Amino acid sequence: MPEAVKFSQAFYDRLGHPVADEMVQWFNRVDATNRSDLKELNELNFARFEAKLDQRFAEFAQLMDQRYFEFSRAVERQLNELRLEMKDFAISLKEQQVVQMRWMIGMWMVVLVAVMGLWIRR
Repeated sequence: MPEAVKFSQAFYDRLGHPVADEMVQWFNRVDATNRSDLKELNELNFARFEAKLDQRFAEFAQLMDQRYFEFSRAVERQLNELRLEMKDFAISLKEQQVVQMRWMIGMWMVVLVAVMGLWIRR
C-alpha cells in the first residue's frame, strides 16, 4: 500500500496548507504513476522471460528427442549386430559339436575294438 507523502509543519506554515496539500497530491499521483509503470514494466519483462523460457524448453525438448532418436537407432543397430554375431556363434557352436561328436564316436569305436580284441584273445 503506498504511503502518503507528508511534510513537516514548518513546510505547511511557510507555503500554506492549500499549496502543501496540492504538492502532496502531486507527489502521490507521481508515485502512483511510477508504481503502475514499474508494475507494467515488470509484467512485460516477466512475459518476455516466460516466452524465452518456453522457447528454451522447446529447444531442449527437441534436442532431447533428437538425442533419444539417435541413441535408440544406435542401440537398435548394435542389437542387430549382436543378433548376427549370436547367429554366427550358434552356427560355429553347432559345427564344433558335430566335430566333437565325430571324435567321440571315433574314440568309442577304438575303445570298443580294443575291448573286443582283448575279449576274443582270452
